[in-house]
Amino acid sequence: MIKAKEITNQSTWENFVLSSNQSNFLQSWHWGLFNQDLKHQITRMGFYQQGKLVGVALLIKIKAKRGSYLECPGGPIINWQDNSQVKEVLKLLKQFANQEKLSFIRIRPNILVGSFKPSAYGLFKSPMHLHAETTWVLDLDSSEEELLSKMRKNTRHAIKQAEKLNIKIEVSKKLSDVDLLYDLQLETVKRKKFVPFTRQFLSQQLKTFQDADQIKLIKASYKGQVLAIATIHFFGPEAVYHYSGSSNQLRHIPVSYAIQWSVIKKAKQMGYKRYNFWGYTDNPKHRFYGPSLFKKGFGGYRLDYLPAHDLPIKPTYWLIYFFETLRRKLRHL
Repeated sequence: MIKAKEITNQSTWENFVLSSNQSNFLQSWHWGLFNQDLKHQITRMGFYQQGKLVGVALLIKIKAKRGSYLECPGGPIINWQDNSQVKEVLKLLKQFANQEKLSFIRIRPNILVGSFKPSAYGLFKSPMHLHAETTWVLDLDSSEEELLSKMRKNTRHAIKQAEKLNIKIEVSKKLSDVDLLYDLQLETVKRKKFVPFTRQFLSQQLKTFQDADQIKLIKASYKGQVLAIATIHFFGPEAVYHYSGSSNQLRHIPVSYAIQWSVIKKAKQMGYKRYNFWGYTDNPKHRFYGPSLFKKGFGGYRLDYLPAHDLPIKPTYWLIYFFETLRRKLRHL
């Protein structure tokens, strides 16, 4: 029998998460702190079997007019091949959500498509995504020369051009540089037509993860002008390219290529196993198809994680399901 107990010790939490092959920064201790700083209620739930910790779930309470719910990005981290464990964990989550008077639970485990059958456990595919569900990943076990040789020809050319142009790459710890990221993100929004993150959201994330040295803000400058900036998370086995922005000016200067190659080399030197380019699509009609082609040019492979699934708690969930399905279609998500 599995029992649920809140974990309040950072070492207990991090040691378990980092020891799992499902390890990801969305279930890190500091992702919880970050959400707390954004005024979300969080619960770090541990699952114990005969006194041994066998699973964890970072649960974030999302308050919405249409119905509040629990969100678990990148988790729960449990043995998804153990049917009895899955059933017991979902039962405990449902009990907790009932106590909190919530409409549903939304999860997006860090497991691959096809490795688990959600429908057998009363889970329904969510009408909305929960963080990147399809990603592009580059293994870092090859030499720099081998990595370059596996890149698309124009990507190698852009990297060499960046070196000739003396594009300056620097790591910034200044919170004030979040203003640069925000402004450049807005310029990117004009080109790609997506909803931007708020200045507060970006600033708080940088501040929270910098305290643990789990994030770096990378700037690329040409002739003294910052043309691109990106945030990279460092957690577990991988470095993750998360947020970025680039200027509408001097678009021919390959600053984005310079940032990526610099971070790939740095992550490799630091001993990380892979570089995760985050969101990816093969759909030519998707607004992020261009950035996806850019990522693919560096070599690597596609990973399809199990998409977000919902565990209904109240009948009102189906009204929410209908509303979110309609919103997704209207926004072409």
